[in-house]
Amino acid sequence: MTGTAGGPQTLAAPAETPRPGRWLALAVLALAVLLVAVDATVLGLATPFLSEDLQPSGTQLLWIGDVYSFVIAGLLVSMGSLGDRIGRKKLLLCGAVAFGAVSVLNAYASTPEMMIAARALLGVAGATLMPSTLALIRNIFHDPKERSLAIGIWGAMASAGAAVGPVVGGFLLGHFWWGSVFLINLPVMAVLVLVGAKLLPESRDPSPGPWDLLSVALSMTGVIAVVYAIKEGATHGLGWGVAATAAVGVTALVWFVRRQLTLPSPLLNMRLFHHRGFSGAVLADLLTVLGLSGMVFFLSQFLQLVQGRSPLEAGLAELPAAIGAVTAGLLAGRAARRFSVRSVVTGGLAAIGVALAALVWLETDTSYPVLGAALLMVGVGAGFSFTVTADVILSSVPKEQAGAASAVSETAYELGAALGIALLGSIVTGVYRDFTVPAGVPEATAAQAHESLGGAVEATSALPADQATGLLTSAQDAFVDGLQIASGVGAVVLLATAAAAWFLLRGQKLEEGYGG
Repeated sequence: MTGTAGGPQTLAAPAETPRPGRWLALAVLALAVLLVAVDATVLGLATPFLSEDLQPSGTQLLWIGDVYSFVIAGLLVSMGSLGDRIGRKKLLLCGAVAFGAVSVLNAYASTPEMMIAARALLGVAGATLMPSTLALIRNIFHDPKERSLAIGIWGAMASAGAAVGPVVGGFLLGHFWWGSVFLINLPVMAVLVLVGAKLLPESRDPSPGPWDLLSVALSMTGVIAVVYAIKEGATHGLGWGVAATAAVGVTALVWFVRRQLTLPSPLLNMRLFHHRGFSGAVLADLLTVLGLSGMVFFLSQFLQLVQGRSPLEAGLAELPAAIGAVTAGLLAGRAARRFSVRSVVTGGLAAIGVALAALVWLETDTSYPVLGAALLMVGVGAGFSFTVTADVILSSVPKEQAGAASAVSETAYELGAALGIALLGSIVTGVYRDFTVPAGVPEATAAQAHESLGGAVEATSALPADQATGLLTSAQDAFVDGLQIASGVGAVVLLATAAAAWFLLRGQKLEEGYGG
């Protein structure tokens, strides 16, 4: 055991007896994380099939894709705090049952409106799972080194799920109807509930105070309004509606923060942010996901619509990122103790930044080994940085507040993803829409092609061969130009975040918080 406390640590050791069955309990928690991560990525592949069947409008299709992340982002802090109050195991198991039931509703949705409502409900259930799993790890694993490994496994499952989603989705869509991508949730959730009920320990804040419903409403309104305004602004440009929504969101969040500082039992203890390590880790997570998400989102389209890979091939092509993240996540705790927290986090962020910078030279015919190497480097960097920052966030707070702290970490992730896809996506879209349409292409077809690369691929089916080739080549070149610029911006964000992490995480150690 390491540390500077000396004798008192030795006296505290008997109270920290390792919990029997803790690794089996971790396996159950890892299942939940895997499933939420798979569910976040699998819908993208099913969208074309779903569109053909339900025939949603363009706006409805956007809501089907976005409402899950909107609701999850808006509810994470509230659900983390609720778990601290009613019990994290209880919230996790109830959420798992709800997740399974609502998955059936998603699979058999018969109208766009029903699908939007079902995705929103799935977001509510998903928001109960993520903070509960990380908070339970904080309470199951008392030894800091074991906890680091457990968090590494937890993070590895999240990374694996994000990569396995397209592979599993590609297989299912090749053999079954689109609803099958939701029904895979049922057996996993059944195992989670049955095994988790026996193995998982209950944990809660012993004196939590009341659950402040006004704070819940302010938190949800603020986050959803801000995320919505960013996405709408990136897609349709700034207007009065977007500005008004953003103003409502910012006002609600400011009110939320002020209210937390005056409540005797706040929904989220804002004084956690006085801890430099906690604030630095949260900021690193947010900016890392911001820089990464837009690039990863559009790289999937690049693999399919520019290089002509099938959904399954594209999913397999992205596996190096998951392999790198899983491997680095398992080694991250040991590396942070051997070197330092700030060197591992900074090194991880810098590695992602360099990999994104390499994609500035991406071309339509870039060979796969170059792409695979960049993805592997991104995965290794993310595995090191995300695992260590999650560990820092958890060990910076008392065990009683683990749910709220975990929720802050997850909210930073969701906000970063929304910001990244919106901001970097607007760069890609802005560059893409300026491409030149070959002479003779009908105006309606040109308008469809300018909407998205997918629209351009679809538009070519109605054109003569020479026009179709010219249109598709021009569209693909413009898309790659946009991806190059977005990758450059992402690289700058990541390298700047690496520099900030070097200062913010100075002196931070994973052993902090040992013994409660």
